[in-house]
Order: sequence, then structure tokens, then C-alpha cells
Amino acid sequence: MGNLFHLAFPVHDLEAARQFYGSVLECDEGRSSDTWIDFNFYGHQIVTHLKPTAAGVKMRNPVDSDDVPVPHFGVVLSMDEWRALAEKLTGKGVKFIIQPKIRFAGEPGEQATMFFLDPSGNALEFKAFADLSRVFAK
Repeated sequence: MGNLFHLAFPVHDLEAARQFYGSVLECDEGRSSDTWIDFNFYGHQIVTHLKPTAAGVKMRNPVDSDDVPVPHFGVVLSMDEWRALAEKLTGKGVKFIIQPKIRFAGEPGEQATMFFLDPSGNALEFKAFADLSRVFAK
């Protein structure tokens, strides 16, 4: 097993986070307490911490004609995994703030991307590259 990424972030409601990350995104739940919950997020550890006044998008930044929420986090998937996730999320009624699309078409950083919010207003981006060796292409 390689190195794992760890991210802790605020949420306004732990049960809403449990339902979203556990049921909608289908992340296995790890340890928890009355103030936090661990989730297995594609093999990485994310931790939702109860902090109602700290959660959510703080600003937006223009990227390739989109108004990208900041902060945000997510995972780079294979193109097939990305397409399957986009279909699954659409089927579960997730409302996208940036619809699934191709960004930087024809450029070295061409990628599929989609953005949506968790119940606390935290932004998630899932992206994919046709060729994963191009993730850091200039």
C-alpha cells in the first residue's frame, strides 16, 4: 500500500454527513465519535468534524469559463470510473454546481470534471484524464 492522503474538514451536521458520504458516495465508515466521523474516500482517509459555523465554500475562482468553488477536494479517477460516478450521482439526484463536462479540451490538461456540494456546502470535484500520465502536464 502506498501513502494515503488525510483530510479533515468541518460539517454542520454529522448525520447528514454520514448519509451523504456513506450512502450517496458509498464511502465505508471508520471510527467515529459524537464530534467526528472517519470515512474511506477511495482508499484515503477523510474526517468530517462537527463545526457548524466553519463549513462551506468561502469563495469562487474563474477556471476555463467556470466559477470554481474554493476550497474544494476530490479524487482523480479513470475515465470509465468518472463516467460511472457521474451517472450514479445523477441517478441519486445529486445537484451539480458544475455539470459533468470536459475542461481544457484539446490542451495538455484536458480533463473530465464535475462539482457538487455536500449537505454542509463543502465542494467536491471529481475529475478524470484520458491518460493519467497527463495529470501534471504543462
